[in-house]
Amino acid sequence: MDHRDAFQAEFDVSRETMTLLDDYATLLQKWNPAINLVSKSTVDVLWQRHFHDSAQIYQFQPENPCHWVDLGSGGGFPALVLAIIAKKDSPETRFTLVESDIRKCTFLRTVIRDLELNANVITQRIEETNGLEADILTARALASLDRLLEFASMHLSPSGTAIFPKGDRFLQEITEAKANWRFDLEEIPSKTNPTGAILKIGGISRV
Repeated sequence: MDHRDAFQAEFDVSRETMTLLDDYATLLQKWNPAINLVSKSTVDVLWQRHFHDSAQIYQFQPENPCHWVDLGSGGGFPALVLAIIAKKDSPETRFTLVESDIRKCTFLRTVIRDLELNANVITQRIEETNGLEADILTARALASLDRLLEFASMHLSPSGTAIFPKGDRFLQEITEAKANWRFDLEEIPSKTNPTGAILKIGGISRV
């Protein structure tokens, strides 16, 4: 079973959703040589390295439609994968992608337009963006947990949840963050990184 088939089996998404993901992959491969959306070494393993890694976050969406904010969206992970799944599964869920690189924003808007996703892009630095009142806040490979919690304090609604996929330093990052922040934490094993975890965080306040 190849990575694409494994993805479809794991997440049980529709044929229509898989077609949209294929279209996204095609656009990413077309644009990547010009603006380096993902590293060259991962282009051939998009489904496992980026799509699967992003899609595993989707299960944490609340039952009611919500505002999902993704910080430092880059090439669109996890936000565009999540928005593609939500298009059929939860069409009322809206996504806001914050990215400061103008060329990457042009790519993100192209995918959103071509795939008719319920999403918009803010071309701005995270710390310069007005509070977004996210129900769910995500960021992938962006910053340390301490820094991410600072962003969350700006952009996450009081009852919202932050979801941060982290690599093998996640325990150290948690310890460092606790010097400055109080937060409720659930550690969930990553399906794509055996030494990493997905950190599900709420109740964030400064120490």
